[in-house]
Amino acid sequence: MIVCIAEKPSVAQEIANVLGAKNRHDGYIEGNGYQVTWTFGHLCTLKEPQDYTDSWKNWSLGSLPMIPPRFGIKLIEDKGIEKQFKIIENLMQHATEIVNCGDAGQEGELIQRWVMQKAGATCPVKRLWISSLTEDSIREGFGSLKDQSSYQSLYEAGLCRAIGDWLLGMNATRLYTLKYRNTNDRGVLSIGRVQTPTLALVVRRQDEIDNFVPTQYWEIKTAYRDTLFSLEQDRLTDKDKAQAIIDTITGKEFQVTGVTQKEGKEFPPKLFDLTSLQVECNKKYGYSAEDTLQTIQSLYEKKVTTYPRVDTTYLSTDIYPKVPGILEGLKPYSSMTAPVLEKKIPNTKRVFDNSKVTDHHAIIPTGVNPQDKGLNEREKRVFDMVARRFISVFYPECVFSTTTVTGKVEKYKFKVTGKEILKPGWRVIYEKDEKPAPESETDNAENSVLPNFVEGESGEHVPSLAEKWTTPPKPYTEATLLRAMETAGKTVENDELREALKENGIGRPSTRAAIIETLYKRKYMVKNKKTITPTPMGRQLIGIIHQDLLKSAELTGIWEKKLRQIEKGEYNSQSFVGELKDMVVGLVNQVLADNTVHSLQ
Repeated sequence: MIVCIAEKPSVAQEIANVLGAKNRHDGYIEGNGYQVTWTFGHLCTLKEPQDYTDSWKNWSLGSLPMIPPRFGIKLIEDKGIEKQFKIIENLMQHATEIVNCGDAGQEGELIQRWVMQKAGATCPVKRLWISSLTEDSIREGFGSLKDQSSYQSLYEAGLCRAIGDWLLGMNATRLYTLKYRNTNDRGVLSIGRVQTPTLALVVRRQDEIDNFVPTQYWEIKTAYRDTLFSLEQDRLTDKDKAQAIIDTITGKEFQVTGVTQKEGKEFPPKLFDLTSLQVECNKKYGYSAEDTLQTIQSLYEKKVTTYPRVDTTYLSTDIYPKVPGILEGLKPYSSMTAPVLEKKIPNTKRVFDNSKVTDHHAIIPTGVNPQDKGLNEREKRVFDMVARRFISVFYPECVFSTTTVTGKVEKYKFKVTGKEILKPGWRVIYEKDEKPAPESETDNAENSVLPNFVEGESGEHVPSLAEKWTTPPKPYTEATLLRAMETAGKTVENDELREALKENGIGRPSTRAAIIETLYKRKYMVKNKKTITPTPMGRQLIGIIHQDLLKSAELTGIWEKKLRQIEKGEYNSQSFVGELKDMVVGLVNQVLADNTVHSLQ
């Protein structure tokens, strides 16, 4: 009997339907030579410190660092989990072959491997790897099963991640709690490999805001032919000098010195990865990262979108032949898809690039009609974003004209720039209120079309002097914090550069939402409408941490890069774990040697 194990009951049911397994039993479905069972996400976890030795049961500085000679796993203590595991264990003990149907990613691989290890499975194991839950995708996946050994490096990366989180989290949390906690407080100072540098980003931004000293300056503009021209000069911080310029140009004629027009093209926005979808949903609808993740996961399980926990905005070339079928399946969008289907669909490197795709491609529709799936309002909104983004990448570029007009009054030079859409191209996919949210606040200004100016013309103008003040950095929102996590704290607006920095981002797309939620839950930061600010406790925690290892997004990003290299088979997992152990030993020694008194109040 072939035993298939999925990550949740609903996915197991879809697989059973395709395999022809119809007979339901307690904890599995049987038929046609298959037994299809399931986990509930994680059934197993790494052992707790006290599971290794009684001396680690009680918290003490003398027991640190805690480094097990060999890491072990155990069942999570839960009656439902224990019952389901016994069913899985019995099935696997009698199986002739096991098919790992877990979530096709690093965490999914780890979840199922641990269950198989705990169950003592000894038969051959194959791996199902699919990017959607449609019947065709499942059939195609079972037709191309691979031996489990093909995914060994993926498992090792997941295991190293779990071990790293254990070593740093367990040791640093006990270390800082015992060393710096107020003696009257019984609370825990929670330290995490990703959560602490994420909190540090928020604290650092708040410090910049609080310490910001506004600077006064004056802005000179002049209105000529109902168009506002700006003075081309360094920022004016001396009011008398600014007023002197106003006095000089008042009553004098404005002369147009140049008119230049330049045609440009704007490519469609890239397809969604999980982070960019979370960013867009937060900007447009105010959805939290966790809300968006749950919604796109639900859309995946309803078969209308592909696997969501991805960090690429590209498709592999094998998807290209499937594009017409996907577009034809988007019945509610037929007026938008018709122009694409009438011609040869473009096959461009901006969309199809195997070198930018590893385990999974970008999030796209599957071609299943969403109207048949009873989507709720939030699911409809998120699906609409995915569908429009997918359709738009096959549309032509938006062609625009940028007009720059320069002028002068006496010796003072002025300039204005306007932009006019000549051919909307992909922008027709988005109604006025449906345009993709801007990546930065500076992109919010509406593009204005200028009157026709002629070089050499002149006339009256109305100058104005306005008092301005420099403004502090903006607090993080979930959208901008997700971007900061993705780029290890670097502010990057360019799509191509941001793509290159992803390898050094902190956390994984699938875990960033949970990290943010954990920081809220532990009361280290709070959200007011869209704005995120650290709590006093969060700021104090970062204040007592002197080790960059724990709070530097850049250093954590380097760690993430090594994990990705392990996943690709480019870095040795044992070397990585050895580095982790040395790092934890060094951290414990540094903190124990710290004689400064700064407990968390």
